[in-house]
Amino acid sequence: MISHVAIVGSGYMGGGIAQVIALSGRTVSLADVTAEIAATNRERIIREAEDFAQRGLFPADAAARVASNVTAAESIEEAAATADLIEEAVPEVLAIKHDTLRRISGAARADALIGSNTSTISIGVLAEAVSHPERFLGIHFSNPATFIPGVEVIPHAGTDPDVVPRVVEFLRECGKVGVPVSDVTGFVLNRLQYALFSEAARLVEEGVASAEAVDLITRTTFGFRLPFFGPFAIADIAGLDVYEFCYASLQEGYPDRFAPPQALTELVARGDKGVKSGRGFLSTPPESLPEVVAYRDEAYAAMSALLAKLGTAPVEY
Repeated sequence: MISHVAIVGSGYMGGGIAQVIALSGRTVSLADVTAEIAATNRERIIREAEDFAQRGLFPADAAARVASNVTAAESIEEAAATADLIEEAVPEVLAIKHDTLRRISGAARADALIGSNTSTISIGVLAEAVSHPERFLGIHFSNPATFIPGVEVIPHAGTDPDVVPRVVEFLRECGKVGVPVSDVTGFVLNRLQYALFSEAARLVEEGVASAEAVDLITRTTFGFRLPFFGPFAIADIAGLDVYEFCYASLQEGYPDRFAPPQALTELVARGDKGVKSGRGFLSTPPESLPEVVAYRDEAYAAMSALLAKLGTAPVEY
């Protein structure tokens, strides 16, 4: 069982991860380049927990629970020595991560799991600095770690297969959704995120729309769906034959940027057009469509009500 976790790197991401784990009832050792920095950031995350509680975002006793469960270690080695899981959350610089992981794996128990919060660096490359690399994997929280539920769980080629389900279960117990993905550059989250940003930037560069207009369209159209349906569910509901037709139009206008994915064309050629045919990327049967539509309508109405309550985000263009 994972009951004691060390977080190495006590900044914004590491501190948020520490809060999440502490609120699950586990003990957390917080470490940084100096004991003073770790102690200062421990006090910060206690104050943040109190603020979150006052705003109704954390339980009322959150600050007390974080204070009770989080300690500031004198060193990385001290934090790692007795932990069941050590999560590295230092800056996204390979040399710094390698040095930190060497120190962690040198001090940790042989049976302790070691994770990295890297967002883009190959887990296989990071594993080169880890002794017993079979216990090492990526555990990539999103910013802010306190509130974003999804966590990429990324084994490298040498990770023990039993480690992944243990980490996914640990994350579930912490209120997170661990999603196993393969070790490729950018993993899943950032490949999708940066693909969207690239096209958004092109639209602005080409004078099609302003940054404000692109953001507004994204938030109020397809982005509005994404908390409830991922891209494959959205495509299956719309109809994969419709997607194939739209790709043909886009490819004609932008041949260097848009071509229908092979998986899409193969499915349509087989007659697998999504919900209306009972199979596409998903396997939702046609008779489920009224249920899907009812869920969709309730979800979108609830999102509209939430946005009306919160108001416009305080950003300026």
